[in-house]
Amino acid sequence: MKLSARNQIPARVTGINSGEAIANVELDAAGVRLVASITVEAVRELGLAVGTEVTAIIKASDVIVAIGS
Repeated sequence: MKLSARNQIPARVTGINSGEAIANVELDAAGVRLVASITVEAVRELGLAVGTEVTAIIKASDVIVAIGS
């Protein structure tokens, strides 16, 4: 699969916290913790489980960077 998104980060699933419709999927990307909020249906369809190797694809139109005052 080819994508236009350039921010493709290899990661491993370290936890899945499912609600009724949305699941927070915790990822370890070379020591950096990422959390993806996706549907419970998507978790099931992708067969995600702790230990699954995935690619986190980040596509955002805005990135805000701030420092303390």
